[in-house]
Amino acid sequence: MPVALGVLVGFALATSLFAAARLLRGPHRVISPERQAMQAALHAAMATLPHLRKGLSPQSAATAAPHLRALTQAPAIALLAGSEVLAFDGDGSDHHHAGDALEVDEGRDGRVHVQPRFRCREPDCPLHAAIVAPLAVQGDRVGTLVALYHAAGRLRPEDTRGVEETAALVSAQLALAALAGQEERLAEAELRALRAQISPHFIYNALAAVASEIHADPEQARELLTEFAEFIRYAFQRERPYVTLAEELRYVEKYLRLERARFGERLDVKLEVAPEVLQAVLPVLSLQPLVENAVRHGVETSMGVRHVEIVANDLGRDAEVRVTDDGAGMDESRVRAALNGSGRGIGLSNVHGRLRGAFGEGYGLELDSKPGEGTTVIMTIPKFRAGVRAA
Repeated sequence: MPVALGVLVGFALATSLFAAARLLRGPHRVISPERQAMQAALHAAMATLPHLRKGLSPQSAATAAPHLRALTQAPAIALLAGSEVLAFDGDGSDHHHAGDALEVDEGRDGRVHVQPRFRCREPDCPLHAAIVAPLAVQGDRVGTLVALYHAAGRLRPEDTRGVEETAALVSAQLALAALAGQEERLAEAELRALRAQISPHFIYNALAAVASEIHADPEQARELLTEFAEFIRYAFQRERPYVTLAEELRYVEKYLRLERARFGERLDVKLEVAPEVLQAVLPVLSLQPLVENAVRHGVETSMGVRHVEIVANDLGRDAEVRVTDDGAGMDESRVRAALNGSGRGIGLSNVHGRLRGAFGEGYGLELDSKPGEGTTVIMTIPKFRAGVRAA
């Protein structure tokens, strides 16, 4: 109670001081410059999405470059394919053009690095330092994001972190573009599996959740954007078909943190996991679609507080994970459609098929749902299976 009272008093005092300052100093912007910059940056991040989802080309790069410069707050930005400039925006654009070569140190370890001495053949070029970030899809470098600055001495750690996070966002969108480009070359079952791994619905709503935090807590908005980038990388890694339940839960928590930022107190989550089942192995992204389904059908369709419960139990040789929501529920026909893939969504049927393919007919998903009483999805997996290992 004293803490709450102190917060109220502090808020009242701050409000009074702000009002007095407005009277004494005339018109004043309500949003601080720092928050305005963060808001502009998040808007820039969202603006890049439709362009980068088309892949990295001179056209998409030229459209995305101004937004990426706003996101990094750098004097200039360049997108490269090898050493060739795909797009350039900002200071120096009078002599740096698409198709020109830009000599930067790409590094050998595939990490973001600072190039304190950037040399340009134009003697009057105002750019003398660079932060170079690789753009990678499925472990392969597909391009480079270069943020250019007037002097290396003015670079801050925040600049490097901002460029790194921007490159992660660009790489995530290029990964989505790469997957979209495989559609005509993949069998229908594999295509469905890839599409079900992550919902575009979640991508846009996650960024909206980040944007909603800008006014209240800019630092949290930055952290949420980092969580989003890490989740996207996890979702689209192709070299790790199996993970432990512990790792899957860690990324489910990242997903839920983004959804909590979006729904606030409307989303109440309970997590209860027996330690004995944490090392059980399952196909990557088996649990997250179940949780996303519970959030979408249990929380999005309701205006009140909704509850999602994730419980993992030890059954001896097997592990059981239950995901329960108290949403609208489903009748028997919709339950059957959800599991056999004939309904609107394919997430549950995809997970069910992959579990049975990995572990056999005795494993997979069960649904317990009734209209008006919510839904429980039960996933059963073996605690150990020869030949199935987490990478």
